Amino acid sequence: MKIKHSKYRNTGLIFELLVKQIAADTLNGGESAAISIIKEFYSGKSALAKEYKLYSLLQKAEGVSQTKAEAILSTITEVSRKLDQSILKGQKYNLISKIKESYNIEEFFSIQVKNYKPLAALYCLLEAQNNSELVDPQYLIENKVTILEYLTSNSQSEEDVKDTLIEEYSKYDKDLKLLTFKILLEKFNHKYKDLLPEQKNILKEFITSVNSRTRLRNIINEELSKIIAEVQKLSSKVKDQVVKIKLDEVSKAIVPLKKTEAISDVHLINLMQYYDLVNELKSL
Repeated sequence: MKIKHSKYRNTGLIFELLVKQIAADTLNGGESAAISIIKEFYSGKSALAKEYKLYSLLQKAEGVSQTKAEAILSTITEVSRKLDQSILKGQKYNLISKIKESYNIEEFFSIQVKNYKPLAALYCLLEAQNNSELVDPQYLIENKVTILEYLTSNSQSEEDVKDTLIEEYSKYDKDLKLLTFKILLEKFNHKYKDLLPEQKNILKEFITSVNSRTRLRNIINEELSKIIAEVQKLSSKVKDQVVKIKLDEVSKAIVPLKKTEAISDVHLINLMQYYDLVNELKSL
């Protein structure tokens, strides 16, 4: 799924358009309704006013270091998660209704804004993390690259951005954790184009079962049992006693997960390596 940018819901963009509208109204010698709209919706402690501050933080931080840019973006996304999205949606609807009362909405949104691209990218990034559906990771990465390039004035590596997203989102549960594993899957598929069927299946299970610890633990233990049986079977066919002893040690070292044991990326990596080992043994 991809998040489409909506001018009608981009709090930061609408503020910039209102400011430009005030300038246009002033030049035309009339009173500006945009002034009262800004006072009503962009002041105080409303969810909309709080979200606008996130866009404002982005615009004020242009030309910072990479470390500071990452910290700023992390802060913005963290605060955004705490906003009540249903309330925010209602306030945005009321904001657009108020603008329609005073201006032709198509003409209003046709005004050019200098920082349109980073504002649109931030909107998409925030919408993606607050969306109940799984978003296309590549789309997420592209928007983060756009924002970081705006903040640092330097080009960004998509692979580096993937790594930071994995590190950041792996701290959270449910949808963001799910997204982390989807990004991991793409990294694996890109780096290891010739994955074994078993490796692809376990990666898929890590993605689809990430919110069900019990199911994922059972699947991992089932796979470990299969690998132990396969190693023991192959060991019985090996004539070299040194190799046989090593294989027996490997099978003993593969221990199923305990019910209280937390599941981590290490278990995924171990499984991938075990599959490679079994595949190598079969080719001997």
